[in-house]
Amino acid sequence: MTIFLKLIYPRNSWCIILSCWTALALVPSCTQERSNSQITQERLYQLFEREWEFRLKENPVFATSMGVHSANDRLPAVSERDQRRRADFRRNLLAQLEEIDTKQLDETDKINYQLFRFLQEDAIAQFENKAYLIPINAEGGFYSSFPFIIDRMPFHSVEDYKNYLARLAAFSQYTDAHITLMRKGIEQGYMPPKVILKGYESGILMHRDALIEESVFYKPFLQLPTSVSAVDKIELQELARKVIRDSVAMSYGRLADFMATEYVPTARETLGASELPNGEAWYDQRVKFFTTLPYTAEEIFQIGQLEVRRIRREMDSLMRSTGFKGDFASFLEFLRTDKQFYASSPREFLMHASYWSKKIDGRLPEFFHPLPRSPYGVEPVPAAIAPKYTGGRYVPGSYENHRSGTYWVNTYKLGSRPLYVLPALTLHEAVPGHHLQNAFAEELEGFPEFRRQTYLSCYGEGWALYCELLGKEMGIYETPYEEFGRMTYEMWRACRLVVDVGLHAKGWSRQQAIDFLASNTALSLHEVGTEIDRYIGWPGQALSYKVGELKIRELRQLAEEELGDAFDLHEFHRVILSQGAVPLFILEEMVESYIEEK
Repeated sequence: MTIFLKLIYPRNSWCIILSCWTALALVPSCTQERSNSQITQERLYQLFEREWEFRLKENPVFATSMGVHSANDRLPAVSERDQRRRADFRRNLLAQLEEIDTKQLDETDKINYQLFRFLQEDAIAQFENKAYLIPINAEGGFYSSFPFIIDRMPFHSVEDYKNYLARLAAFSQYTDAHITLMRKGIEQGYMPPKVILKGYESGILMHRDALIEESVFYKPFLQLPTSVSAVDKIELQELARKVIRDSVAMSYGRLADFMATEYVPTARETLGASELPNGEAWYDQRVKFFTTLPYTAEEIFQIGQLEVRRIRREMDSLMRSTGFKGDFASFLEFLRTDKQFYASSPREFLMHASYWSKKIDGRLPEFFHPLPRSPYGVEPVPAAIAPKYTGGRYVPGSYENHRSGTYWVNTYKLGSRPLYVLPALTLHEAVPGHHLQNAFAEELEGFPEFRRQTYLSCYGEGWALYCELLGKEMGIYETPYEEFGRMTYEMWRACRLVVDVGLHAKGWSRQQAIDFLASNTALSLHEVGTEIDRYIGWPGQALSYKVGELKIRELRQLAEEELGDAFDLHEFHRVILSQGAVPLFILEEMVESYIEEK
């Protein structure tokens, strides 16, 4: 303030003196204001720390993946009492959050506050709607994810191996606790649709029936490190055979019997979430969570239909440009059946995926600056889950914990995995989609830990779908068929808006949903079926992709129009990725602030 007045009134010494007096008079006030802000921030960060410590304690497997190894011998407690205790903890957090004066927070901490509150409210809503009574979906559940603990555990010492064996032994109680919850689900009407349980047994029986030394759980004992003595090696291998036989295999056996005799026979014939107790309100809450915008299901349904019509016009135009003589249905049949579009072996398919990965890597600096450190690899979807799994998935890594990210590509049933969708799939799952976004989030500095580990579908999937379109600007698509593959992926996400609402709020049948998706996209019929089952078993999640992409495209158009020649795509992408995963209503505020400051 003093310098400002000197510049305006350089010859008026009385103004200079007055300005000095004014500045001195303001010092106590500024100090007090700063102190209040610091105290408010400290209170807020104490809540963040309490929640993070609680999360690590309550989920030892998650703690292991975060590099916290104090409970590597345990599994989470999942009883109804434990679920209620966690919800009560989060209600208490919310009550304390209400006492925070957000006016005292800077812009970053306001985002921290909003996101933290959003996550606590959703966790409480899931408890109140008894989501824990349905611990499985079309892709599996606790039993199919359990084998992946191997990839998150250290195996350097005898103690590490003993912790792993203790965790395997705990699977027996863990399984029984889930069975208890599922029985309560039967009693209270919280059941998954029977149709999504078809084929569930493959993910259970393989672990029940595997020869002990061929079991995936025995894999860490096949080649122990040199730090383990020969005597300890023999003892550990003997103990492993016993634990896998008596705890793991028998637990999978009990689960198989329960599923076959109690659960599957009583599963509901209806499909929609609205058919569950309080189902309409539950689906509305899922829509709110997965879109983070104030849309109703009906509004999303209408948006989806508009997008389907728009994309279909573009697909028809591209089809004609290829010189194909026939109608749209014939073109889809051609794409689904012509051998030129399919790999002859899993290795060939993975080589194509790797080619696209490296091609895109080479274009990244033209559109992103800076780039994150973490690398990623390309691997097949594990065979145990591949038959009912989607076409690809990204598995986050951790630079700090020495794990690269992984771009999973499904090589099961190659006749249903066309090569022309691989560019779009790679842009989505690897770079600049999920890997780039996750790697940037991990490198955020000065953020509370929960921010770096938060994933929101509307943001992450919206970003990844935006990246499929960005591939056009990057010059990735090489043939009209690959561009049609991108369009069929975009159409697929537009169809989801219609199909998800149709299934969960409008009483659509499974066949009705299959017909709608199959007639509008070039997805294989196998993939159409697995996708529809995924939507049935995971209400609302399918909405996040297209809603998120539309919002990011809308915000980019706004920035381009407002900034004109000053628009910089590197900067825009940096803004979108600068805060990690955030709800779309926060992303709007971020971009608007960027435009105003620019």
